[in-house]
Amino acid sequence: MRLPPLNAVRAFEAVCRHGSILKAAEELNVVRGAVRQQIDTLENHFGRKLFARDGRRLVPTSQASAFAEASGAAFDILQRAAMELEGVGPDRIRLGVPSAFAVWWLMPRVADMQESLGDLVVDIVPMTVVEPLQTHPQLDAVIMGGEYRPGLGVTAMRFMEDEFGPVATPALVAMLSKDPAAMGGLTMLVSRSAPKLWAEWFAESGTLPVTFSRRQEFEDLLLALGAARSGLGVAIAPRASIEDDLERGQLVAPYGFISRPLGYSLCCRTPDAKRPAFTALSSWLLRRGGRA
Repeated sequence: MRLPPLNAVRAFEAVCRHGSILKAAEELNVVRGAVRQQIDTLENHFGRKLFARDGRRLVPTSQASAFAEASGAAFDILQRAAMELEGVGPDRIRLGVPSAFAVWWLMPRVADMQESLGDLVVDIVPMTVVEPLQTHPQLDAVIMGGEYRPGLGVTAMRFMEDEFGPVATPALVAMLSKDPAAMGGLTMLVSRSAPKLWAEWFAESGTLPVTFSRRQEFEDLLLALGAARSGLGVAIAPRASIEDDLERGQLVAPYGFISRPLGYSLCCRTPDAKRPAFTALSSWLLRRGGRA
């Protein structure tokens, strides 16, 4: 079977990522009509429709979605191979990091990281909503927490385990008994970027779900933990993100923490995994994560 035109595949992959012909056209610096023409070319090549419409968003069919993922990985490989051929050294890594993890774990260690990595520059990009690397072509790597299965063309290296549990200020914790059901009198603080943390803690700790008197949601974990620190209620926190708060006594974990062995992983594109810049970053994360 002959391969489809490369420009058509590039337009198709961009539309899949953005869900929009307009946004794909803006990325590719062409007019919308050119993108539509490339999609038509690809659909004619395969003899089938590649998209369905969900409101205003274009959604690839299941088979088209698998092809888009493979196409994205292939373009990443080609781009990095071209950089190697041109002798462009990867002296800068754009690293996507969950906001709370970036502020409370990574940033206090960033000076040590830069000293260890020498001339290699790591640009830390906080992520309110943590998404896989495949959806962020502008990033070179991301840190993912919890259960994560890397997609095609992505390598994940676990560098740190973690624990998580409910936390609140000492004043609020003083109102609680040894029974977690006592938390029902407090406000449940929830992060939209990690909405399953409470359910996971109840399930993994063997604790019966608590009916809270009030629930308040925040856009990301950083804000939810800030609300907990101000005494607004009780939040679920990964221990790595609040270690300093625990040491200073600003937050207390009344029912302890339970292990999250999946912890945190550094995810990069597979061709990059063995390159010096990424092995240096991986080694530093393993060294510091093991002491966290």
